[in-house]
Amino acid sequence: MRGVIFQCLFYGSLTFGIWTALLYIYIHHNHVSNLEKKPQGPALIWSLGKKLQQQIIHDDKLIPRSRVRFERPDEDETAEYQTFLKSGKDSNYSKPEYIAGFLKYGFNAILSESLGSERDVPDTRNKMCLQKHYPANLPTASVVICFHNEEFNALFRTMSSVINLTPQHILEEIILVDDMSNFDDLKEKLDHRLEIFRGKIKLIRNKKKEGLIRSRLIGASRASGDVLVFLDSHCEVNHVWLQPLLHAIAKDPKMVVCPLIDPIDYETLEYRPSPVIRGAFNWHLEFKWDNVFSYEMDGPEGPTRPIRSPAMAGGIFAINRHYFNEIGQYDRDMELWGTENLELSLRIWMCGGKLFILPCSRVGHVNKPHFPNQPGLVKAVTYNNLRLVHVWLDEYKEQFFLRRPGLKSVAYGNISERVELRKRLGCKSFQWYLENVFPELETSKGSQ
Repeated sequence: MRGVIFQCLFYGSLTFGIWTALLYIYIHHNHVSNLEKKPQGPALIWSLGKKLQQQIIHDDKLIPRSRVRFERPDEDETAEYQTFLKSGKDSNYSKPEYIAGFLKYGFNAILSESLGSERDVPDTRNKMCLQKHYPANLPTASVVICFHNEEFNALFRTMSSVINLTPQHILEEIILVDDMSNFDDLKEKLDHRLEIFRGKIKLIRNKKKEGLIRSRLIGASRASGDVLVFLDSHCEVNHVWLQPLLHAIAKDPKMVVCPLIDPIDYETLEYRPSPVIRGAFNWHLEFKWDNVFSYEMDGPEGPTRPIRSPAMAGGIFAINRHYFNEIGQYDRDMELWGTENLELSLRIWMCGGKLFILPCSRVGHVNKPHFPNQPGLVKAVTYNNLRLVHVWLDEYKEQFFLRRPGLKSVAYGNISERVELRKRLGCKSFQWYLENVFPELETSKGSQ
């Protein structure tokens, strides 16, 4: 009997060991294959198009598969973006520590720890941006950063980059909102490390899990700066990033502006330049990055000219604080995160505001790969989609339901307050939005 038990234990352990080894080999093989496929030198920047077409989690929100179209630039334009930051040393991607960190945070946590709390990033702005000058007397900014179980060093690099690359007289404060994190290093260790910023940072800890949307509202309610700037917790701002945003809002308080978002590779943590692109979406209400028309970069400003954007990605933008309140903030009845970026984008355009991307403002962002089968997130995005559809799309909501007929009878809560907000603001129709802001959406309704 004892021999039988011993044999069972032996073969069970052997089987477990074999499967574990196969898992490591599979992950290592995939990573090596991906590295071999990555282009080197100047061609590396054009891999962004492929990156953006993959499913990723962007600014703590789901961005489904994108359809991006880019034209290859002139050779001299490519040369402007040849310098990349080579981050740290190569890691052994078959190690259990790498796998554990990746599953925990969604990117290379070992390399993030080796980089530490701050680093220099390449200046990815077009050379014409270096000739721009901004007045010293600009509005002040409150930077709101929400996080939940973020990797400690990535969070600290976000804050350090803001502190180090922002003139102190325009940085009113950084407001950190902890949405019920349960990792130990985000408790007392974080409190202790924040002391070096000498009161420039306010830390708010939610008493219950609120989700990104309501956490941002909590942060905004504590802000005292003239402008609210929302950042994700795994960003690194670039040189002269804030001045263009504040200057645009100072000239027009109803102008909402976004920086151009440079991708930070989730495996190598390399900071890479982004081409000039704009935010868009399809009839499934899936956000996507889209190409910019060549005529939009004509004229004396060239590729530094502000770009009209039908939609924002969501995680990274600046808005006048009083205008944010006037226009209705976020729909606080939306769940977790997802779709709030599209809802706010439509509200800005349809209710008298403007939404632009400023290529001379650059912010890096870790593009995390998306892991499917997250039922809580899928449910929240569906619920939020329906709230947007029934408040803002008018008769065009049928275009959404043609693609998602099963959602016609799904509950979406009470929208009476948002409907009343639209009436009070005197907002235009969705037909106006299609005709004046995003006509490409209507012409594509047969194919999306």
